[in-house]
Amino acid sequence: MEIHLDGERREVPVGSRLGDLLPERDVRCSVAVIRPALEEDAAESQEVRFLTSAGDMVVEMADPGMVSRLFLPGLAEQLRLHWQDRYAAAFGPFASVVRPARQPGRYERGDVILGCGGYDPSQSHLIFARMRHTADYGAPADGGVIGRVVTGRGLLDRIGDGDRVIEVERIFQRADRSHAIVTRDAEFPLEDGMQIISYVEAEVLGFEAGEVDTETARSVEHFLLSVQSGRFPVDRSGSTYIADTHLVPTKVPMEFSGPRLEGTITVRTAGKSSGAVYIYTQGVSASPAHTVVGKVVHGIELVRFAGEGDILAIRAEPEQFDLVGLSLAEAEAVAARRGIALTADTAGEDRVVIGQMPGTTIEVLAAKAVEVATESPDHVISITLDEAAAPRSVAILREATGLKHHAVGKMPLVFMFEDVFLFKPKIAKNVGIIPENVPTGETPAFTLAMTNDSRRGTGMVGVRTKPNAEFGPTSEPFTGTNIIGKVLDMGNLAGMREGTTVYVKEVK
Repeated sequence: MEIHLDGERREVPVGSRLGDLLPERDVRCSVAVIRPALEEDAAESQEVRFLTSAGDMVVEMADPGMVSRLFLPGLAEQLRLHWQDRYAAAFGPFASVVRPARQPGRYERGDVILGCGGYDPSQSHLIFARMRHTADYGAPADGGVIGRVVTGRGLLDRIGDGDRVIEVERIFQRADRSHAIVTRDAEFPLEDGMQIISYVEAEVLGFEAGEVDTETARSVEHFLLSVQSGRFPVDRSGSTYIADTHLVPTKVPMEFSGPRLEGTITVRTAGKSSGAVYIYTQGVSASPAHTVVGKVVHGIELVRFAGEGDILAIRAEPEQFDLVGLSLAEAEAVAARRGIALTADTAGEDRVVIGQMPGTTIEVLAAKAVEVATESPDHVISITLDEAAAPRSVAILREATGLKHHAVGKMPLVFMFEDVFLFKPKIAKNVGIIPENVPTGETPAFTLAMTNDSRRGTGMVGVRTKPNAEFGPTSEPFTGTNIIGKVLDMGNLAGMREGTTVYVKEVK
């Protein structure tokens, strides 16, 4: 029987199971299974087709209601190429109710903008962006992006003098009422004609067709960090989106505000959910609290059907470029594979990378070069963290040391006595360290712990070289001790002095 796996036809024996088709699938990740349509209805989509003298384009509208308000009978007759330059092509003029903000907006290739000449709504134009740029098109305060070209984008470069829009038509799609489910069950039986969507693929903003633009480098880096594991946990889902909140809260800069069309990926930049990554299943307008970081180029069906609790396999292009935590030899191999010239502060294949410049993937790819800071492996302490037993304390340590963003962090060694080593990471004053995972018996040697808010020394991190049945690794009573992990190479601490910055590498 025939199965469509991620767009490819596969012949499989009758009676095959999902696990037979995807034997190497991460069993934690869900896939979408879509049975052949049994009954269909015609339904309006968010897409509009522009039939022009140069060819056809399909535009996905950010607001479906805009179609009936804007594309009135007779509009096509007024849509002639009025002006063009290397950045955009404008069709019109026609009358609209646009309210110009008299300020420039930032636009991406394929954006469709409703603006007006001379800030006069009676001289409105539909403007098709040919490349990323900033301009004042007499658009509203939100930039005036009403849609995005999703099919026929190459036509943007072929439009020329004398071209015009012949017809504007609403596209009707078939509303599939067939049975579609999301499952992790390897024993799920396959049927002839099924579609299987096993992963989501994303393309980030600023990296398209081999061209690199660094304007959104920091927000894109946050997204690449969030999907570094290759998984997208659906922590929240709504009628228009799914969201991954595992890096909340994180400060992320607002770098590009644009319409959130189906497949658009954003990061929230304000509020309690700052740092959350959203993928949209329906178009909504731009938001000042969301910065656009990319778009889905494969697997939108999986996104549409996923719900809270699902984990989706996800791939991002480009892959994150983060050398921190690698040995210098490993870092050099990664840089060579990706065509990046690497310069190290000190030679030595076994040295550990503790920092890199530029710090973001997009900036490294743009420069095609990276400089790394390294440290002797004897000065790097490997640790494991017990996130399952002490999730809040572990999150606080990662935030304070930098382990939230990289495989290597740092904290100062402030005190050494007998068998105890104490560290003081810089923890914000308003962070509460509640008691969790407190010891109930003897604490083993090399146990890593954090003092909780029940003691004056809250936030101290400590480790002992010997077991102790009375006090925890920070020399506090057990009630004031949160066990957070274990030090794997205690010998490296022995040669360090008080006041030294200790680099810690999390082993997962």
